[in-house]
Amino acid sequence: MPNTIALRKFYSEALDEVYKLASLTSVLDGDNSLVREGANANELLIPKMDMDGLDDYSRQTGFVDGSVTFAYESKKIAYDRGRMFTVDALDEKEATPVFSALSAQFVRTKVVPELDAYRLGAYATKAGNSEAAALTDGKASTKAISLAKSTIKDAEANISTTYLFINPTIKAMIDDLDTTASRAALEGWAGVIEVPSSRFFKTITLQHGSFKGTTAMNFLAVDKTALLQFQKHIVNKIITPDQNQDADAWKFGYRTAGIAEVLDNRVEGIYAHTAASA
Repeated sequence: MPNTIALRKFYSEALDEVYKLASLTSVLDGDNSLVREGANANELLIPKMDMDGLDDYSRQTGFVDGSVTFAYESKKIAYDRGRMFTVDALDEKEATPVFSALSAQFVRTKVVPELDAYRLGAYATKAGNSEAAALTDGKASTKAISLAKSTIKDAEANISTTYLFINPTIKAMIDDLDTTASRAALEGWAGVIEVPSSRFFKTITLQHGSFKGTTAMNFLAVDKTALLQFQKHIVNKIITPDQNQDADAWKFGYRTAGIAEVLDNRVEGIYAHTAASA
């Protein structure tokens, strides 16, 4: 009998690597080493820290005592999607490469575009600053991004940890302008990432097998430190042909679940610029 536990582990790790290479928003993944699974299946426990600020130092009594509070906050998983695949009966040696190819293509072409769109839309919706205007040339685009950069800096967010997600057409207009101002507008960010218009919307509705977006975005500036972003890719069920009561076939259950939230006290680190309303 095939070792389905080993297969699940192999596929889950492999799909996580595919996600990291294909996703445009994986750069926003935080350090999830302290994240725990909650008591309920749809919950995660996120570490939360708080500490006292500075106080006056006394030559007589020395330091003023301070405290650090570390606790876990329960967060409900808002994004939880999956799909069961059926593959005709093959022996274990044949099934591994077939499902590997199938699942990798599924993650690249179905999971990643939807997940990117969902995250970017979630962050844009919670942006502390937003603007809506038509950007029809490089000059207007440069001015808009320069304003976003100065706004984020004024809010004491760090540009070096802030990623600029931008529509390829807007990026091309700025590149074509090729001026000192246009080059400066794209410098200093943690990264400048072009996002296809098919996954770049302020509002996302998840549907059966797809998603729908409304209100196209021109660009979105996101400070990585302002987010809670955690994702799990799991092949949590493998049914062998011997176990399958419905058909002489393998069944593979794929599930991806996670959190994409903006911290309440960091919303100023998000700046959204959408297309002008019709």
